[in-house]
Amino acid sequence: MDDASSLDISLSEDVLQPLLTTSNSSSLKDALEILIESSKTTVGRSDLASKNILPEVLQLTQSIPHSSGCHYLLLSLKLLRNLCAGEITNQKSFIEQTGVGIVLRVLRSPGVNLDKDYGIIRIALQVLANVSLAGETHQHAIWCQFFPDEFATLAGVRCQETCDPLCMVIYTCCDGSSGLFKELCGDKGLAIMAEIVCTAASVGFKEDWFKFLVSRTCVEEIHFPQLFFKLSQVGASRNCEDSNSREGTFSSEQAFLLEIVSEIVNERIEEIIVPNDFALSVLGIFTKSIGLVDFYARGTPSLPTSSSAINVLGYSLSILRNICAREDPAGSSSVNRADLVDSLQSHGLIEMFLSLLRDLEPPAIIRKAMRQGENQEGTSAKSAKTCPYIGFRRDLVAVIGNCAYRRKHIQDEIRERDGILLLLQQCVTDEDNPFSREWGIWCVRNLLEGNAENQKVVADLELQGSINVPELTDLGLKVEVDKNTRRAKLVNVPSKA
Repeated sequence: MDDASSLDISLSEDVLQPLLTTSNSSSLKDALEILIESSKTTVGRSDLASKNILPEVLQLTQSIPHSSGCHYLLLSLKLLRNLCAGEITNQKSFIEQTGVGIVLRVLRSPGVNLDKDYGIIRIALQVLANVSLAGETHQHAIWCQFFPDEFATLAGVRCQETCDPLCMVIYTCCDGSSGLFKELCGDKGLAIMAEIVCTAASVGFKEDWFKFLVSRTCVEEIHFPQLFFKLSQVGASRNCEDSNSREGTFSSEQAFLLEIVSEIVNERIEEIIVPNDFALSVLGIFTKSIGLVDFYARGTPSLPTSSSAINVLGYSLSILRNICAREDPAGSSSVNRADLVDSLQSHGLIEMFLSLLRDLEPPAIIRKAMRQGENQEGTSAKSAKTCPYIGFRRDLVAVIGNCAYRRKHIQDEIRERDGILLLLQQCVTDEDNPFSREWGIWCVRNLLEGNAENQKVVADLELQGSINVPELTDLGLKVEVDKNTRRAKLVNVPSKA
């Protein structure tokens, strides 16, 4: 017991002796290390459960002075974590022996520095995570003592090591419990979520629990707008001098949330049902971002960029592209799918996107051809907006194309807004927009399918003063530049008789 006495630990024989006897060792350090190794297996955990060792470990945990016994505290928490990994007897004993309160006292201890002792915090949260997997009783026991204040404090620890298990604890407690999930989506719960997002944005995350939480609160449910708004408040309070936190702009945390939501929608598009309110909120964010982006700044970057406004623009556009592509997801019908796109259309999506596309300078290959014509004729095209990031044009065309898929009323609106020639123009290779040609072809194909009026517009294109572009040969199209307006369009190549 030399190591124990050197730490001035007052342990009774009732606590120490079972640990030494079970591990067949003579020191506390050796005993803990042997038991940790044994508890890594299912058989080992079952054996230790039969010997009722968990209460002794809990008593040891609360007896160790945190200021001088950090190493022993870490070992005891690791043993608790292993003992509660899928072993129901130990999990029940943990609750019965007020284990949640003991772990809470460890985390609150003055000897544990939340900004330094990440290892202790991580293992303590892993203990709770393993216990929470045992069922509703265990989840409520954890939630009642940690929500909201303790969760909020832990969410503010800017460390990847602690963020992952915290997300697991919160998600596991809420999963399957409508009552707890309702609390998470209340004002206090979303404040915790905002801090978690800020932490993940700052230090990153490795495990999927963070995405599970975001998916549940932001995509599957309708709390995305509230969380997005809270992130502007959190960012402003923490970075009051940051230009991205001023009123009227977006914070880097908001851009990060949209990036994660974009990934989730892309990964789970076939299995989740996206609420209309979510889609409309994303459209609203996209609309706001348009006014904050400088479309005349040359130098197209890839996402993510150094500008939060551009990132918000790009990731919200990516989300719209994916949700408009959903077709008959599990548990829904084509009517539900159409309703989502129709809601976006009724809020001006088609009109806005055609306008954005029309204001952009033509693709690089057409610009080159136009410059050649300008040199020959001594004219110059008027200044046009540029793509704020690589892929912006492609994403605009993709959204329009997805919306037009087998929806005649949207096909008709595009024609009525003189969008057919504009979209034909997008069927070329563009170095600033990878796969823009493929998306352009997809869009035109959807625009013409089953729509005789649109097909007639294309068939009636007149040929005059054209510039040949090799990429269009297989499509039977070529570029035509109006000598007066200097705007380019694509026209049919007449077949040879």
